[in-house]
Amino acid sequence: MDSDFLKGVSLKSLSSSHLEGIVEIDHRILGKRRQSFWKKKIGAAESNVPPTGVVAELDNKVIGFILGGVSGWEFGVPASVGWIDTMGVDPQYQRKGVAKALMGELIKNFRKAGVRNIYTLVNWSDWDLLQFFRRMGFTRGDMINLELKT
Repeated sequence: MDSDFLKGVSLKSLSSSHLEGIVEIDHRILGKRRQSFWKKKIGAAESNVPPTGVVAELDNKVIGFILGGVSGWEFGVPASVGWIDTMGVDPQYQRKGVAKALMGELIKNFRKAGVRNIYTLVNWSDWDLLQFFRRMGFTRGDMINLELKT
């Protein structure tokens, strides 16, 4: 992690003004431009109070983002549970502490909302992401992901 680098990074609540930057990061990571997908996701995240979407900017350019939400007693999960939906960091800025800073800000916002447990889903074979969440203090939870392929 480069602490000098992070001094120039600002964390902000996600807004529709960040759409193009997020679409560009998503494109660099996945190779697709999903403008309408992100427009819906950002629109939903903007209405959350406290904010559950955070962006990292460097020189007024979005270099990373994280989106989450607070459970509304879904699937028997109480409203005091936060979910991490998705995050992305521009490949040029990965491994510099950006994801950790974004996660820290989201956790702070979750705590303001009364969240005491945070969940996310990670592909079992995504070793780098599993290790990242482990370093952030996540452990294997009590819920089991079930899947039916049709």
